[in-house]
Amino acid sequence: MTAPPTRSVPALRRLLGIAVLAVGIATAIPACAPRLQPPGPLAATPMPPRLAPDLIVADDGAELPLRRWLPADDAPRAALVALHGFNDYSKAFEGLGRRLAAAGIAVYAWDQRGFGATAHRGVWAGDDRLIADLRAGLALAGASHPGLPLYVLGESMGGAVILAAWAKAALPVAGAVLVGPAVWGRETMPFWQTGPLWLAAHLVPWLPLSASGLDITPSDNIEMLRALGRDPLVIKQSRVDAVWGVVGLMDRALAAVPAFDGRSLVLWGRNDEIIPPVAARIMVSRLPDTGKRPWRLALYENGYHMLLRDLGGNRVIDDISAWIIRPDHPLPSGAERADPVAALR
Repeated sequence: MTAPPTRSVPALRRLLGIAVLAVGIATAIPACAPRLQPPGPLAATPMPPRLAPDLIVADDGAELPLRRWLPADDAPRAALVALHGFNDYSKAFEGLGRRLAAAGIAVYAWDQRGFGATAHRGVWAGDDRLIADLRAGLALAGASHPGLPLYVLGESMGGAVILAAWAKAALPVAGAVLVGPAVWGRETMPFWQTGPLWLAAHLVPWLPLSASGLDITPSDNIEMLRALGRDPLVIKQSRVDAVWGVVGLMDRALAAVPAFDGRSLVLWGRNDEIIPPVAARIMVSRLPDTGKRPWRLALYENGYHMLLRDLGGNRVIDDISAWIIRPDHPLPSGAERADPVAALR
């Protein structure tokens, strides 16, 4: 989903409203089904996933472009797998990767199916396929660093993939970081968005939607946003059935929150204009809280949706680094909230 060059990001919050425009067209066109991209070339004869220098090769043979940032001394203290957001790709973690690697944390990130430089770019892969790729990537990263604690981080849609995966079975990690997780499920959406979106996805699934002209500020880092607008691997227009797909994933993510019982760090920006405050409050209110909470929440008063790339992004990254290395210590930014639900009001 795309906005003007200064706002070129997955603008989930407002873009769904554009689906209303498809209804008039849809009534005159024969019905279609939302499209899912086909599996990889080895789907009929799957093989164990493998790690190549710049790729993860999935069990079905699909190639997922990989970036990694490793400590200069080749002696990491921990490893982290990072999942990007909707319409973004692995380059989103360039700043995070470099800064964490300098702190002794190895970072792995790949282009999720349908995004970046993958095949079938722009076509939704399906929740279960994204989850399977996450589990495979975690296994490969863990095998590359035996004996080290392994963490997972998800930004926006990446956080939704983590939550949905956890509902099926806890991920084999020492902890998870959710950065502005995409939990804007249908229960928090008005009918004028959910109804037209269903119609558009089932009648004109190919319809391209753009966030151009929407008054959304995803970050205060304007130069970074302009660079995203020039980046050919950042998707600028979304098929309506891909939007339908990510909304379904957000449904699953929000429903999975009560089962998210692992040690975690949840990060929000006070100025997030992508995921509505009501969705953030509902998510936090449903996180497990039986005595000693396994999760901690930090709220950055000057932060936006793209916390890791905001002008104050290094402050957020340093909190993540500190939490991984010394998980029981206070966050250096002081952004942690003792009463998370009240803080999000």
